[in-house]
Amino acid sequence: MTILNFFIIIAILIHFFKWIIFAFLLIPLSLSNRRAKKYYKKRTKETEQKVQQKKTHNHQSFFRRIKKDYIRYILIQIGMLPFISFRHLLYRHVFKVELGSKAVIHYGAEIRAPFNLKIGEGSIIGDKAFLDARNGLTIGNNVNLSSNVSIYTEQHDHRDSLFCCNSNQNFRVQIDDRVWLGPNVIVLPKVHIGEGAVVAAGAVVTKNIEPYGIYAGVPAKKIGERNHDLQYNLDGSDSFFL
Repeated sequence: MTILNFFIIIAILIHFFKWIIFAFLLIPLSLSNRRAKKYYKKRTKETEQKVQQKKTHNHQSFFRRIKKDYIRYILIQIGMLPFISFRHLLYRHVFKVELGSKAVIHYGAEIRAPFNLKIGEGSIIGDKAFLDARNGLTIGNNVNLSSNVSIYTEQHDHRDSLFCCNSNQNFRVQIDDRVWLGPNVIVLPKVHIGEGAVVAAGAVVTKNIEPYGIYAGVPAKKIGERNHDLQYNLDGSDSFFL
């Protein structure tokens, strides 16, 4: 072994040491995510009185904010891990993502409320996707999300005097099998995208999309029809680093 190879190995070990530490710190978060999942199922619209109470700066709310921010930070860090298999292991077993076989979540993804996220078999989530599952996000089989796709299931209510997020489970998003979302597509809450539909790059989806329809624009509107006889099955299982 040359001196150069020795230093390369040392550099690699140092680089990945922080991820080993993260892995140990994630163990107690697994139980925390189970509790959070039960909370989201029972959550209802908050009254103004409860909102005001939440704004009280006591020690309990302070530590809750720290915990929430830390979990988000960890999820962002996991999205940058250079090994897909390790990322998927953490997503499945620590953060309780229902991730189908041969599905792939590529580099740089940011996930909110991962325990409310379902991704079907063979689906491919492109680089730097933003998946907001706070009110439920279901992605079917063989779905292809290109780079920088953003999907939201929660938003502020501009009519609310306190600018609260008055969203609930009706704000969930469902994407059916073999849908293709192009780069930089934005999907807003309460949307159902039908099987085999295609959404062109840069479109903003504000309403339900018909099966096998081709949509484009802001807001997205139907511009064509896709082949109804789709038979392909995506397979990203050969990916290693990305």
